Amino acid sequence: MQKIVKLAAPERGLFVSGSSVFARPICMSKTKDTLSDPVKGINLHGGPYHFDKLELLIKTDENISVFSSEIDEAREWALAEGCIEKLDQIILNLTGRHSSNVFTSLSSPLLMGVVNVTPDSFYDGGKNSKAQMAISQAHRLIADGVDIIDIGGESSKPGAVPVTAEQEIERVIPVIKEVSGFGVPISIDTQKSSVMEAAVIAGASIVNDISALSADPKSLRLLRELGVPVILMHMQGTPVDMQNNPYYQFAPLDILEYLRNRIDVCLESGISLSNIIVDPGIGFGKNLNHNVALLNRLSLFHSLRVPIAIGVSRKSFIASLNEDEPPDQRLAGSLAMAIWACQQGVQILRVHDVAETKQALKIYKAVVDDDL
Repeated sequence: MQKIVKLAAPERGLFVSGSSVFARPICMSKTKDTLSDPVKGINLHGGPYHFDKLELLIKTDENISVFSSEIDEAREWALAEGCIEKLDQIILNLTGRHSSNVFTSLSSPLLMGVVNVTPDSFYDGGKNSKAQMAISQAHRLIADGVDIIDIGGESSKPGAVPVTAEQEIERVIPVIKEVSGFGVPISIDTQKSSVMEAAVIAGASIVNDISALSADPKSLRLLRELGVPVILMHMQGTPVDMQNNPYYQFAPLDILEYLRNRIDVCLESGISLSNIIVDPGIGFGKNLNHNVALLNRLSLFHSLRVPIAIGVSRKSFIASLNEDEPPDQRLAGSLAMAIWACQQGVQILRVHDVAETKQALKIYKAVVDDDL
């Protein structure tokens, strides 16, 4: 594990041979005017969030040096250190507009409601394992104002037993067919190419893969042919073993580099950048410290040039930070994390409680957007 060295100001000599430079926007705030404001800073992906400061992370084999500064000061430091091209590319990635096929507005995150058609879901315990029950749950989410419905037929909780593609298809396809006509996009949560294909034929229009298209060698070609958006999630290991002592040098940067590599693999396979979304995978092969570090530096992932999705709803790290509550008592913590993710400019929130999250974000947005 690399040592984190926090600096009060930029220092000369940090960038040496073999160093890597990373940066993220900090002190972000919202404005009603989406045009760049030279007083307030520059806009994140041309949207309503603007920032005038960066946190820079300079990674060497020994440690990671971290400091914050105004953008112009950071560029002056990078010019003197010989890494101005690297930093300017990051800034360009942060400010460039998304060409996403999923989003029409960046003003508020989309809510992806969860429908688990499994007998061993970590939260509902199999409450929606029967098709008709899952269909009813999807209709409730639609009534609550959900933006995307994420349907899965295989549990991915720690230690979950894998199921066959045939079992997944048997579980999810009847639900997708019954729900696809209500005007809400459907995402299929699967690692298997045959399930992806069957789901899209049945009416799904987004693929959500916890393996970032690495589990099934046919997935990359299929996604190129289908031409639908895909969420690439990070997971260390598999659900069977992912919580067996996960290890990172520094989780935020390790996972950022992994997702950058998966994006490159997708692009090389012919998948359009406008069809890619990333998810750092909270709870998937991470311990409590890894999860907290990731959430603390969520804005790092904006440098990947694609939208960010995140699922924090009802997860065990919430209980670990509080009183070890069971999943059905983690709503308050889930809402706190949803607001935090919104503050970090995340574009998709995968949640179990759509109505409650929608209300929390509406109130937060009303206060933030008030200019009186």
